[in-house]
Amino acid sequence: MPFRFRCLAPALLALALVVPAVHAGEPQEKPTGTATMETASVPAWLVGTWTLVRCDNVYPDGHRVELYGPHPQGLWMIDGHGHYLMHIARVQRTPFAAGDKSKGTAEEYRAASLDSNSHFGSIRVEDNRLVTHIDQASFPNWNGRDGKSSFTHDGKQLTYIVAKPSSGSGDGAHGEVVWQRVD
Repeated sequence: MPFRFRCLAPALLALALVVPAVHAGEPQEKPTGTATMETASVPAWLVGTWTLVRCDNVYPDGHRVELYGPHPQGLWMIDGHGHYLMHIARVQRTPFAAGDKSKGTAEEYRAASLDSNSHFGSIRVEDNRLVTHIDQASFPNWNGRDGKSSFTHDGKQLTYIVAKPSSGSGDGAHGEVVWQRVD
């Protein structure tokens, strides 16, 4: 496993273990009329750890924009119950000059927002589509969002389409995300 993933994986795994533990004692509301992860279909091929290959916006004229640069990093962890944690980031990110997250400039906050994307929630496969529910996201407009995405899977690689990406959808773009299986 490359060094960058050995460093990132323990932090994301720790977060994946902490988030359910924090909410374990709280009563959980379950939406009516939808399948819960306990009864949902999470195929064995989907469970595990995935690294990001590509995350692009594709526009109606066919041109692509690499949202997180030419070689983005990302980790997507999915457990056997369909809980997931995903983080995507640009490789070269500019640190805050003040060294303090609460004292960034408008430009630093903008870059930090555009250069990474994280969310966690639940996932299952239904009718040959990935069905997701985002509990929390770094892009707050996605909090509580449900989605269905077409996908292709060839054993080691998974590609799916995001109909309304966090940027560019107003210009007709859709997202295309490609993941490579690690384990």
